[in-house]
Amino acid sequence: MATKHFITTPIYYVNGEPHIGHAYTTVAADVLARFWRERDGAKSVFFLTGTDEHGTKVAIKAKELGKDTKQFTDEIAGQFKAAWQTLEISNDFFIRTTDVAHMSAVQEILKRLKAAKTPQGRDAIYESMYTGPYCVGCEKFLTVKDLIDGKCAIHKTIPERLEEKNWFFRLSDYLPQVRTAIEKGEMRIHPEERKNETLGLFGQGIDDFSISRSTVTWGVAIPWDPSQRAYVWLDALSNYITALGYPDDSKRVKEWWTGADVHQLMAADILKFHAVYWPALLLALGLPVPKHLHVHGYFTIDGEKMSKTTGNVIKPIELVSKFGVDATRYLLLSQFSFGYESDVRAEDFVTKYNADLANGLGNLLARVTNMIEKSLGGKVTRKIHGAPTLKIVGAAIEKLNFREALLGIWKLIDLSNEYIDAEKPWALAKSDPRKLAPILGELADDLHAIAGALRPFMPQTSEKIEKALTAKHIVKYSGLFARIEG
Repeated sequence: MATKHFITTPIYYVNGEPHIGHAYTTVAADVLARFWRERDGAKSVFFLTGTDEHGTKVAIKAKELGKDTKQFTDEIAGQFKAAWQTLEISNDFFIRTTDVAHMSAVQEILKRLKAAKTPQGRDAIYESMYTGPYCVGCEKFLTVKDLIDGKCAIHKTIPERLEEKNWFFRLSDYLPQVRTAIEKGEMRIHPEERKNETLGLFGQGIDDFSISRSTVTWGVAIPWDPSQRAYVWLDALSNYITALGYPDDSKRVKEWWTGADVHQLMAADILKFHAVYWPALLLALGLPVPKHLHVHGYFTIDGEKMSKTTGNVIKPIELVSKFGVDATRYLLLSQFSFGYESDVRAEDFVTKYNADLANGLGNLLARVTNMIEKSLGGKVTRKIHGAPTLKIVGAAIEKLNFREALLGIWKLIDLSNEYIDAEKPWALAKSDPRKLAPILGELADDLHAIAGALRPFMPQTSEKIEKALTAKHIVKYSGLFARIEG
């Protein structure tokens, strides 16, 4: 029986439109989903994405725009859905934290946590007074060690000083179990540097965290204390199981959370919440921790932090309008390796598009189909050799080494173009026609292998190559990728 794979992206916060960072994580998850569906069967994958729609930032943004909060969240969630449809993201479900089913499930989760006892026999949830700095941008309470020069390390703003009575989750009692799960590999954090970063947090001291706010009105009400709303992180993290029907649909939860290979993709800025808070909450609910956390680094654009103020935010829709769907997917995943800090050089997109797609893959398909049409009457007998260069691609995808997988594919593309230049089949058509058919058959086989390997990354392109090479009468295919000037 094939392994089942549950793949998740973070649910993206709706205080802004989708940008290139959101698209990168989502396309990466989509490549995994497509690869495993093809290898293990269509029903072997459940792929989840969605939007995080509660909290102070959302309410403030809606008010700034003079909109009803629900109307505002509907609009931004719609933009995310539209962006993922445009990029051909094959998610099985799109969850919104304003969904009635999710909100109802979160209330049940809160009740179960309220009734739970920690490994030390204490209440998992308790009431206490919080006094300290709170960053609205992060939607979290901060400690002194979180600050740099008195400011939030991420948003560079001076946090508010809050004093209020909240409900807290007794995280401290679950930390030994969480740490053991990481150290023993029950929850694997990729790459290794992120695992070490997480383990380093335990040595710095991790406090219990608040699961409610008394000053927030846009959120899920605490069942036993309607004056308080669920803290955004408990609400948001719960989506990974509420999307499976937790707590009512135990069969689906068992199939996709307990019994599947769980892969959660995210950016480094939310590592602590997913690697410490989330597994502790799961343990309190009697559920297993996720098997894999895949963490990529921060993005900069041309060396600067992505920001509306500097005007360097790149929207995926804009990339698609310029380069097309498949080219955008390729450009997002081929510039750098998953897991590490990344600087996106916007000016390099056109150069890479022309070099790799128009002059590389597009030119190869045009050359091969043109020679088959002119010299072989549109017919070719493939010389099956299995394209050994591509055997590494599948293993690289499973490890989320997307750039390395694409480099392997492009190695064969380059070798095929070099093979054409060396063998000069156009000359063989006149001087030694018997040698021509095997050469073109081998090149056609390479293109078939390339199309197969590209299918998770560039589904439209893969289909176009396959159709061009399996036509009853093969003709020159020259429109795969048109060059872009400037």
